Amino acid sequence: MLFAHDTECSLIAAAALVNTAGRDGELLPDIAALDAFFVRHSYSGRHEHTDAELQAVRELRPQLRRIWHAEPAEIVAVVNGLLLEHKALPQLIEHDDEPYHLHAVPRDAPLATRIAVEAAMAMADLVRTGELSRLRICEYPDCDNVVVDLSRNRSRRFCEAGCGNRAAVTAYRARRAASRS
Repeated sequence: MLFAHDTECSLIAAAALVNTAGRDGELLPDIAALDAFFVRHSYSGRHEHTDAELQAVRELRPQLRRIWHAEPAEIVAVVNGLLLEHKALPQLIEHDDEPYHLHAVPRDAPLATRIAVEAAMAMADLVRTGELSRLRICEYPDCDNVVVDLSRNRSRRFCEAGCGNRAAVTAYRARRAASRS
C-alpha cells in the first residue's frame, strides 16, 4: 500500500465518479446507479436515495475532473476550495470494523459533501507527498477517462473501462498482421 487505506479508497472513488460522465454517456443515470456506486466504494453514513442527492453528486464531477487536468497550484486551489466550502474539520474515526481513518465532515453530512471532502483530503495527500504524477488521463485513443496509478512502479496507463484490453488486442492484431507480411 502506497498511501493510507482511506486515501487510496477515496482516490479510486473520485476517479470512478469522474468517469461516470464521459464518452460512454451517463453512467450514473439514476438513483439505483448511485446506490450501486455507494456500495461499491464502501461509503457509510447518510444516503437519501433522492434525485436531489443524485444531482448533487453528479455536479461534483466537473470540479473533480479539473484536478486531473490542472497544474499543482490550481489543484491546491480546488482542494482548498472544497475543504473550505464544506467546512472540513479532520478527525480520526473508527466505524464498521474499519481501523482509524480520517473523516472531515460528520457521517450524517450529505453524500455529495462527504464525497467531495474525502476526495479533497486524498488529493491533499498526493500534493503533500509530491505524488500528483499518479493522476493521469487514459492513454487509449479517444478515451478521456481519468486514472489513478497506485502501482508501485507507476506503470498504469489505462482506465477501468476496458481500454487496457482494447490496447492489447490492437497490439496483438498489429503484430499478427506484420508477421503475415
